[in-house]
Amino acid sequence: MEKSESYAIVDINICDKNPETTKQDSIMNLPLKTVIKIQRDRGERDYIGFATLPEQVHRKSVKRGFDFTLMVVGESGLGKSTLINSLFLGDLYKNRKIPDVQDRIEKTTTIEKKTMEIEERGVKLRLTIVDTPGFGDAINCEDSWRVCSAYVDEQFRQYFTDESGLNRRHMQDNRVHCCLYFVPPWAHSLRQVDLEMMRRLHRKVNIVVVIAKADSLTAAEIRRLKTRILNDLDEHQIQVYQFPECDSDEDEEFKQQDRELKAAAPFAVVASDTVLEVGGKRVRGRQYPWGIVDVENPRHSDFTKLRTMLISTHMQDLKDVTQDVHYENFRAQCISQISQHAMRERGKLKRDSMGNNTEVVFTDTDRLLLQKDEEIRRMQDMLTQMQEKLKASDKKHDSIIDV
Repeated sequence: MEKSESYAIVDINICDKNPETTKQDSIMNLPLKTVIKIQRDRGERDYIGFATLPEQVHRKSVKRGFDFTLMVVGESGLGKSTLINSLFLGDLYKNRKIPDVQDRIEKTTTIEKKTMEIEERGVKLRLTIVDTPGFGDAINCEDSWRVCSAYVDEQFRQYFTDESGLNRRHMQDNRVHCCLYFVPPWAHSLRQVDLEMMRRLHRKVNIVVVIAKADSLTAAEIRRLKTRILNDLDEHQIQVYQFPECDSDEDEEFKQQDRELKAAAPFAVVASDTVLEVGGKRVRGRQYPWGIVDVENPRHSDFTKLRTMLISTHMQDLKDVTQDVHYENFRAQCISQISQHAMRERGKLKRDSMGNNTEVVFTDTDRLLLQKDEEIRRMQDMLTQMQEKLKASDKKHDSIIDV
């Protein structure tokens, strides 16, 4: 039987199961493609066809695939590698070499990138993990932040160069979309190196604070440490990633999940690569003499909430904030610098021309450049006004910086 005939059968029998249901109400419960086919076969005059736009966008996005770059920052021994392997069910650190004491004496922060292709239900994700081995391991950690900050700026600069080039069809987005910052459990609050690092990065990347090895703390100690971390962030005006507000039309289950994720930050996590059997059920956990810690048990760890936020619910929002806030601020600074340099060069040329007693001609190009400069200045004023309004309304949502 042809495809069109199968749709006709659906149209004929659409009201057979429930006579009280009208044909129009029953159609609304069918898949979108089925409804469109039925309307097209009927020749309905009010059918246009733009209802397929979501499917077009979905099909194109799935075909192209998605990119996500995650930076992990923290000193050695906090379980960064184990957490990444647990989050994405892979093994990114097979050939890892742990440095000895002699190597750590003059250890400097370096950048290591690892990329893996993940596919789930036909959706492809190109995941890039940016590790920072050596951070906080040296005796003098004053400049540990420089390498991380320079890497984030370099990715912005490369994206800006590619965006301004001629061939933009095959651009790769290597910008850092999220930074997992690991805080040791033995610290009573944020240390000076933590504050300095986050102060240098919080206006360039989305920071998510993670309390590592939370199984070494009691529930009361975890609550106290979370409170102290939040107080330190507020006192030093460091802006970590802020969860967007739920829309009013979202269902109650999603709203409850969003409230739980917001309440759990900063996330106290326990990670493990070991699969254990507990009561006939296989779980990821750590075995101790007194029992087993299940990393996916919300009473033992915030691991499940971190994974839900990072992958299932807020991955696209992390990318949007990177594009709309952090990268736009960087781009505005670059355009402003280019404009100022062009103005200085034009002024120098005019002064040289006047010095040579030649006639200075104010061309159409000069007028266009001046108009562009004026437009950039207006954009900067608008950004400043938006920032002031956001600060006045809610300090938590102050994510735009002065340009």
